[in-house]
Amino acid sequence: MKILNIVGTRPNFIKIAPIIEQMDQSAKISYALIHTGQHHDENMNQTFFNQLNIPSPDVNLGVRGGSNIQQVSQILQKFEPVLLRERPHAVLVVGDVNSTLACAMVAAYHGIKVVHVEAGLRSFDLSMPEEINRILTDKISDLLFVTEASGMKNLAREGIDPQKTHFVGNVMVDTLLKYQDFAANSSEILNAHDLKSKQYIVLTLHRPSNVDRKEVLQGILEAMVGLAQELSVVFSIHPRTEKKIKEFHLSHLIENLILIPPVPYLDMLQLMSNSKLVLTDSGGIQEETTILKVPCLTLRENTERPVTIEKGTNVLAGTKRDDILNAATQILACENKKGSCPELWDGFAAKRIVEILEDWEPSCP
Repeated sequence: MKILNIVGTRPNFIKIAPIIEQMDQSAKISYALIHTGQHHDENMNQTFFNQLNIPSPDVNLGVRGGSNIQQVSQILQKFEPVLLRERPHAVLVVGDVNSTLACAMVAAYHGIKVVHVEAGLRSFDLSMPEEINRILTDKISDLLFVTEASGMKNLAREGIDPQKTHFVGNVMVDTLLKYQDFAANSSEILNAHDLKSKQYIVLTLHRPSNVDRKEVLQGILEAMVGLAQELSVVFSIHPRTEKKIKEFHLSHLIENLILIPPVPYLDMLQLMSNSKLVLTDSGGIQEETTILKVPCLTLRENTERPVTIEKGTNVLAGTKRDDILNAATQILACENKKGSCPELWDGFAAKRIVEILEDWEPSCP
């Protein structure tokens, strides 16, 4: 069985790595790796391939920037000839980014089976482009691999055939557990910024709903100013966010923060592992901090990963300055907030996925 594996962004790289590792050991599956190019920053791209031992892409579509619609349009046009040339049995997509939806759509239009890894997650907030991508991708998928119990319930509620759905666990956790000790032994990120374990906070911020509106971005940064009076705040600053801070004349609010560019996977893993608290609007970081047992404040009003709240360390803080400060103060005062590991987040999700794929018999293209 020939499968085209699709990646486009940093979270995709982390999720595809263990799947490819398992496919390499399978006598029943061959694959090609297609990179859409949606993330083209070096620390969001080639460095991740190198650190996670992902083979070089067989095809890079070279998509660059643009709005969500422009990105999806570019990928649709550039992926179609690749699909027609390769004629796979299936296209495997991961996560919820524009690359996920666009490549799934091209496959579905041509009658090629679609496999969605990380299916069923829902924030119930259609103002998020990712939510639209998730819902539409799941609707046209033929095999859906689910990370947490809420995903199975969501898919059942939406009328997805239960024979298509499989609760397998979280491939992002597979990667984290594999590289956690290696990151601790190899990363120099703490020394590079003179950071001491559990004496700093990590911030990541990139969602348009947070960074494209001045009043929201200002409130979040003002909360960071308050927290920086107690602990060092390490801000891994996304290019989009940095641009908006300058545009809105908010640079004075980050003067006392430790600013670093987006960092390679192993450095970010080490940075989070040793932090006192992580504040983020990232879905993946909510999952990673749960496994690392590091308290997480999610700077959003909702999350598509409710298991991180139910069993992990995650708290929805919203985006208002006072709410963030109050939530952070409560967490920092609680020394024993460790959480527990969600079901099947054990490092074997990719193995389960490939075993199911090996027994699957999609019709020939």
